[in-house]
Formats: sequence, structure tokens, C-alpha cells
Amino acid sequence: MSIKRAFFLLLIPVLLTACEQPLTELRLVVPVTPVEQKIMENLSELVARNSDVRIHLTAPPQSGASALDSLIEGRADLALVSNTQPYREGIATLMPLYSTVLHIAYKKTIKVIDPHSIFKDAKVYAGQKGSSSRLIFERIIERFKLAETNFSYVASIKEDPDVIIIFAPISPKRIEKYSDFRLFSLGSPDEVGRGSLVDSAVLLNPQLSPFVIPRGTYGEISEQPVLTVAVDKILVARPGLDKAIAYDLINEILRVRPAMASLTAGLFNQSPDDFDVSRSTFVLHPGTQAYLQRSAPSIYERYAGIAELVVTLMIGFLSAAFAGVKILRMRKKNRIDDFYSKVISIRNEIDKTSNSNERELAADQIRSLQNTAFELLVDESLAADESFRIFITLSNDVLQQLEGRSNRASSDS
Repeated sequence: MSIKRAFFLLLIPVLLTACEQPLTELRLVVPVTPVEQKIMENLSELVARNSDVRIHLTAPPQSGASALDSLIEGRADLALVSNTQPYREGIATLMPLYSTVLHIAYKKTIKVIDPHSIFKDAKVYAGQKGSSSRLIFERIIERFKLAETNFSYVASIKEDPDVIIIFAPISPKRIEKYSDFRLFSLGSPDEVGRGSLVDSAVLLNPQLSPFVIPRGTYGEISEQPVLTVAVDKILVARPGLDKAIAYDLINEILRVRPAMASLTAGLFNQSPDDFDVSRSTFVLHPGTQAYLQRSAPSIYERYAGIAELVVTLMIGFLSAAFAGVKILRMRKKNRIDDFYSKVISIRNEIDKTSNSNERELAADQIRSLQNTAFELLVDESLAADESFRIFITLSNDVLQQLEGRSNRASSDS
């Protein structure tokens, strides 16, 4: 085996290795709730199957501000948080994953007259302090003035609360055990967009959106349509996460979204490339912005129409200029042709019978035509081209003929 052949055989594995796409390893903070943990586990498994992206869930479970702290401090790359979290410098939104819906459930033994009657002297579970459920409920308290009902918080559902308030994905199976509860509606679905209390809540809290839980979604628990609000669970990134990595991750998540929808009923029901980040609490990641603008026309495409118009106008201008030059040349040629005609006409009027005075007059007329032609040449009304030179030659020849005849006539006399 030659040295050259051996070298190429050794080089091939190196080249193949160089062509392999390196793995992208990302650390995601494990959410606190079991349902969200399962969603993130499914996402990690699905993304890893046919891509070079790997999402590793990091312990311990964290949510809200604690999860954002992990990103700021560099202990994780990604986190799943509610869009109700306050703005944090450095945190960037990648994309919303799904909506969580505000469920207000009360024991069916409570006689509902108005919101105050549900919470009067009630034990309320609204999640832990600082959670999305607690934050939104505190705003509801202020809006409905529920502080006057003397309710009290309990720290756990195990403490047998009268009212449960929680932001959660639509998940009928998880709520079957609360068959002795009913869902409270914040109004009639027909009131949305007509200045209802829900409209007011959404206006004052732009990250919220109206949401209607259809009748029968939870069986007897939701015997009628329930008007409530929803908020996005968004995937956020640590400061400095590479733009290209973020772009690729969004592509991969959208690729597996149909599979995620089949694993978790009621979630990920958006079209594959349709997501709205206009209500995001945090700034958009540059990778997200690049993805959302992927179909936007390039600079060339945006200005192609203007460029075409400019080119068309330039062509029109050049065509007009050429036409003008052609017309000007034609006019100049017509003028020199007129001089030709006059010279020939003068020459034809002189013959052998013409006397010297007539020949002198003819010569003066030709010299006058030459002077006029030179004046027009100086004024650029005539061009110093071949036609002009032919005219001068013709007129000089006629002058020589006239002068020759004049000399012969003098000698004869």
C-alpha cells in the first residue's frame, strides 16, 4: 500500500467525524407540579429522538422566582415559568408552550349568590405564596373586594378547603377526585368584549386572556360553560444563550408539538408554527425574533419593487435621451441637406453662357452659405461630422469651377 493511499484512508474517518453535528446540551429547571414535570419529561424525550438537541432536567424542582434565579446564576439554561412572573433583567422569552387556566372550584354545598357568597368565611387554597394562582387571586380579591368576606388561606389541599383556586392546564382526569366541587364562572361567555369584569382584568393585566371552559369538560363539575382567564406557561432562557441554539430549539419543539398534543389532551393545540409572544413579560430572545421573522422579505426583496421602478425609469430616460439625440441629429442633417440643395441649385444655374458677373454672384452666394454653415457649427446647430465635410468639399469644388470658368472667360475676351 502506497503512503498516499494510506494517508487518505486515515483521513476519511477524520473527515466523517468533522462532518458530524455536535450535540447541544441544555439544562432545564425541573418544574414543581407533577403534571408539568411529566410534560417536560415528554418534551425532553421527544426532542432527543431525531435531533442533536438534548434537554436535561436539573434538580431540585423549582418554580417562579426560584427558577429564574437559577437562570440568572447560570445553574440552568432554560426554565418553564408562568407569564405572570415580574420582569427580570437578562431573562429572555423563547416561546409560550401552553396555556394554564384559572380554575375557581367551590364545594357544591355552598349556595352561590355572588362571588362574595363563595368566599364568605371560607377556607381557600390558592397555591403557595408567590405562585401564579396566589398572585392572580390577590388581584381578584382587590377587584371583587373579597377581603370583606373573612376567608382564610390554607397551605394544602389536604386541609379540606372550601374553595380551590389554581392555575392549571385543562386536564379532566386530574380533577375527577374533586367531584364534590363545582367550577365558578367569572361571568357569561357572551359578555367577553362588552366591558365585562374579565375584560377589565385583561386590560389591567395584559398577560391574561379570556378563556371559556366548555360545558362538560369536567363532567358534573362544569355543567355550564365557565368564563375564566388563562395565562401562558413560557419557556425562558438564561442571559447569553446563543441565538442559533435558541432558533434550533424552537424548531425542534414545534416539530414534536403534535406528539406532545397526543400525549397531553387539551394542550399544544396551536398550529405548528403559530405562537404569539406579544403578551410576554420578558424581552424576546434574538433567536425567537429570528424565527418569527424567518418568512419576512429580505432587504433585496423589500426593495426589489423600488429597484425595478428605478431601473424602468432609467431605461425610459435613456430611451428618451437616445431618441432626443437621434431627433437632434436628424434636424442637423436636414439643415446640412438644405445647404447641399442650395449649392447644387446655384451650380445648376451657371452654364457656359453665363457672364462673369453672374458667376461672381454665384460664388458670393456659396461663400455666404459656407459662412452661415460655420456660424451654425459654432452654435452647435450643425455637427462637424461627415455630412458637414461633404458640404464644404462640394461648395469648394463649385467655387473652383466658377472661378475657373471666370478666368477662361476673361482670357477669351
